[in-house]
Amino acid sequence: MKAAARTLAFAAIAPLATCLRAQVPPANVGARMQEISQALGVSCNYCHTAEPGSRQPEPKKEIARAMMAMMRDLNAQIEAAIGKTAAEAARVECVTCHRGVVTPRQLADLVMQTVREKGAARAVEQYRDLRSRYYGRQAYDFGEDTLIDVARRVADARPDEAIALLELNLEFNPQSARSYMALAHAYTRKIDDASAMAALEKALEIEPDNGVARGQLEQLKSYHRKR
Repeated sequence: MKAAARTLAFAAIAPLATCLRAQVPPANVGARMQEISQALGVSCNYCHTAEPGSRQPEPKKEIARAMMAMMRDLNAQIEAAIGKTAAEAARVECVTCHRGVVTPRQLADLVMQTVREKGAARAVEQYRDLRSRYYGRQAYDFGEDTLIDVARRVADARPDEAIALLELNLEFNPQSARSYMALAHAYTRKIDDASAMAALEKALEIEPDNGVARGQLEQLKSYHRKR
């Protein structure tokens, strides 16, 4: 009787045990989720928004699944293209693009969009905020070239906004001769040659052998002598 009872008990428990095992994730799932969280700079509830068992839609989780499927395809294509095994080939991971931010865009593109839509003052605020939160991490490039690039793209049509961005750049990169040269160009768009010459002179203080800056300065001085 006792043996039969045990058999019946095990028979009743077995489906429950099977169900529980099916719900327990593989050992590496937790590490994978942590990896994704760190790559995007978010916590787990960024994607897992619904209460467990509620069956409510979780759009970001679906996006994450689609992105992971795309990542697997990319890695397979890389292996095929270079003729290496998965262990030998460089792999694309979440962090490859995201670098600690949810939306993996270049800093220059973010600042440029803000300049166009909201003006340089808001772009300056945005840059300061991002720098305070992400400087020293891999999320964005805070080198001198980022703001120089944006300023050059807007200088001809919106020189005042270019000047604001370059002054911000010089605040963080005071020895940037290229920033002073870009500043000089922006001032010439305002027909402010005196300020342009002063900016070029600052560039030459930093880089005395900079032939381009010297040539531009001499050109401006010659123009004023002829006037």
